[in-house]
Amino acid sequence: MPAPTFDRRFSTPADCAACRQAIRQGSRSFYLASLLLPVAIREPAYAVYAFCRMADDRIDTENGGLRAVAEMRALLDRVYAGAPGESTVERAFADVVAAFAIPRALPDALLEGLAWDAEARRYATLPDLRAYAMRVAGSVGAMMTLVMDRRLPAVLARACDLGVAMQLTNICRDIGEDARAGRLYLPLDMLRRHGIDPGRFLADPVCTPALRAVVADLLAEAERLYDRSLGGIAALPASTRIGISAARLLYREIGRGVSAGIDPVARRSVVATPRKLALLLESVGQTYPPEAPSAWPALDEARGMIHAVVRSAPPLRSPSMPPWWRVEARALRMVELLHSFQRRPREERLPFGEAQRSKP
Repeated sequence: MPAPTFDRRFSTPADCAACRQAIRQGSRSFYLASLLLPVAIREPAYAVYAFCRMADDRIDTENGGLRAVAEMRALLDRVYAGAPGESTVERAFADVVAAFAIPRALPDALLEGLAWDAEARRYATLPDLRAYAMRVAGSVGAMMTLVMDRRLPAVLARACDLGVAMQLTNICRDIGEDARAGRLYLPLDMLRRHGIDPGRFLADPVCTPALRAVVADLLAEAERLYDRSLGGIAALPASTRIGISAARLLYREIGRGVSAGIDPVARRSVVATPRKLALLLESVGQTYPPEAPSAWPALDEARGMIHAVVRSAPPLRSPSMPPWWRVEARALRMVELLHSFQRRPREERLPFGEAQRSKP
């Protein structure tokens, strides 16, 4: 079967250009990796990212809080009703939802995670933190997997692994920035196990050997999930593997910069341009493990989203024409097409002008 196409019903090329600009400004690493995706995938990928970026900006950066969460849910109401509003991003995301049959549970999960941000929620354990990361990043990985025409549970599970790994990397990179804003994402039991009082750390955030031990524990979990994600990348269409592999390598390198001694309280780990280019080359020659994507069970926190995809209807597609050398099969397919054409109401079969004239 052919992959679903990204036919615009609501958006325009200008809308796509605006989405591309959003990703270019919001994440240089992801934008660089996206350039390695095929054009047919790149445009819907920009729309998915732009929607996520808009939600994060409205709820977090612009301090919209729970009011903004309600507004974004109303936006999803319009999108899933097939009646998007005037927003560039809203129109582009509505096209992606329609073309790739993205169940609402996925963007709803993202908004739930962002609502936890608005509540300044803290996380008692690593599974609690994974539940948050699954919502704000695993959901994005799942949506991107649908855009790349993969709906198998095992492949979705590996995409969720990659999303959570990236979010754990972001948390370790942004410790100081978050603390100065009064936010703490590090698991509370992990902090206490290493002798760090969460309240005192927020009052006076400094990088200590104990904090480095906490970061090492989180990055070890991220590394485990980065390793598991490779089997899922191998199951993606060949034309998309390099781009997703590049994103994986670039984010992983951010975490390795923290592990190598960067003070995550004082500054953020960044990947220098020469190193980025080297990683892009590495993604071209990436080798994949022999294990199937199903070699590991899905994270418990991913099961709800995976079930939502399994329960949803796949994209509507037209049956493909058999290869030219299968003469009999092609003839049968042509008969099927003609039969379906004849079953349509007469006014739908007429050329547009004649159909208009035939109406009373």
